[in-house]
Amino acid sequence: MRVKICGITNLENALMATDFGADALGFVFAKGSPRTITPDAARNIINKLPPFIIPVGVFVDSPAEEILSIIERTGIQCVQLHGNESPLEYTKINVPIIKVFRVDEHFQANTLLRFPATAYLLDTFVKGTAGGTGKTFDWNIALAAKTYGRIILAGGLTPGNIRDAIQKVQPYGVDISSGIESVPGKKDKRKLQQFFTAIHSLQMEQSDLQERSDV
Repeated sequence: MRVKICGITNLENALMATDFGADALGFVFAKGSPRTITPDAARNIINKLPPFIIPVGVFVDSPAEEILSIIERTGIQCVQLHGNESPLEYTKINVPIIKVFRVDEHFQANTLLRFPATAYLLDTFVKGTAGGTGKTFDWNIALAAKTYGRIILAGGLTPGNIRDAIQKVQPYGVDISSGIESVPGKKDKRKLQQFFTAIHSLQMEQSDLQERSDV
């Protein structure tokens, strides 16, 4: 299972996240977010990342030309689209795409079929926000969505509920931002450590159970 830490704004937090075990880091280029970063600042961080870490660019309704320019300037290797981008528009993008859906009680999992993407991130719908709400949704919806592609679970994840989330959904990946922050845009080392400790301990338990069942 992959782990993405989103809303990276500084090198210290980026390296701290990767040291604990993050597979991917999210850089928010959408205007108006407390976690927004400039392409130049993102490039400076990305250039100092260890090998095998995937930098992800987070966009909301940005034109494909703007996204492609930022990819070229920064070294972004994947994009995460939070807006109302049309499938035709984002076929112009030349890196893997994570399409985001904001989930409420009316969300239909088969909606994913209309948006071909490498993976689908499910976040909680909150009116007036594009993401980073810190609120959970019904994880049964994420279970249903797994029929249609790789699911990245987001929305209100914390060190306290990540075990339950993984056990219930068994997602392709998880994505967290506000649940490990001291203030928006600043990651908290203690919360990060607790988050990864919970994940790693669950993975070890699951591995032990699998080994016993194989005997």
